[in-house]
Amino acid sequence: MKNTAIIIPTRLGAKRFPNKPLAKINNLPMIIHVLNRAKESNVGEVFVATPDNEIFQIVKDHGGKAILTKADHHSGSDRVYEAYIKEIKDDVELIINLQGDMPNIQPDSISKLVNLMQNNDCDIGTLASSIKNKGDITNPNVVKVHTEQELRGDNFLKAKDFFRMKNNLNNEKIYHHIGIYAFTNIALTKYVKLNRSRLEIERNLEQMRAMENNLIINVGLCSSLPLGVDTREDLIKVGKEMN
Repeated sequence: MKNTAIIIPTRLGAKRFPNKPLAKINNLPMIIHVLNRAKESNVGEVFVATPDNEIFQIVKDHGGKAILTKADHHSGSDRVYEAYIKEIKDDVELIINLQGDMPNIQPDSISKLVNLMQNNDCDIGTLASSIKNKGDITNPNVVKVHTEQELRGDNFLKAKDFFRMKNNLNNEKIYHHIGIYAFTNIALTKYVKLNRSRLEIERNLEQMRAMENNLIINVGLCSSLPLGVDTREDLIKVGKEMN
C-alpha cells in the first residue's frame, strides 16, 4: 500500500472570482468545506498549499494544516509539488491534488480514486462523471475527458484527451472531468520538471502537460458530480445543493 497525502492548492487571486476560497457557504469559507471533505475520506494527512497568509491563518484556525508556498506557480500541481517537497517528501508515495473549489465533493469519491491508484499501474489518476446536461458538451467552463471505452463500475481507463470545446464529436465516450488528480511521487516529480506544453497553454488545462509528455493518466467513474465553483453564480448553485 502506498502512503497517501492530500494537498489542496488554493489562492486568492483567481481572475474570474477573486478571494474565491474565502467565499462562504453556510457561513463557512469554501476552502474549509473542501478541507473537511478531504479529511472525511480518511486516506491520509491533508494539507492546504497557499501563497496567501489569510488562507493560511483560516485553515489553522479551523484545525487544518497549511503550507505557505511561492505565489508564481503556473498550475495547482506545481504548487502541490512545492508543498510536498517542503513537508512530506520522505513519507508519501501517492499525492492527491484536490482542487480547492469543489466544496461538495464526496469523501468516498476521493477514497475511490486512491483505491484505483493502489490497484493499478499508471502515472496519474483522475475521476469523471457522466454528462447529464447536453449543454455541458459545448460549455467551455466544463472540462471534458475522452476515453476509448465506456467508464463504469471500478474500471480505470486511459484518458485519450481532455478539452473544453471540440468539433465533430460523434458517439464518442465523453465525460465531465472532475478536478482531482492522484500522482505517484515519481510522476509528480517528473511533471513539474517539464516545460509548460503547447496544449496546456492553449486550453488552460494543466493535465495536457502530462499528456503531451507521455505520462499515463487513467480515469475512474465518479457516481456523483461535484460542482466546481468558478463564478458567484456557481457559488449560489452549490450553496443551494449543499443546503
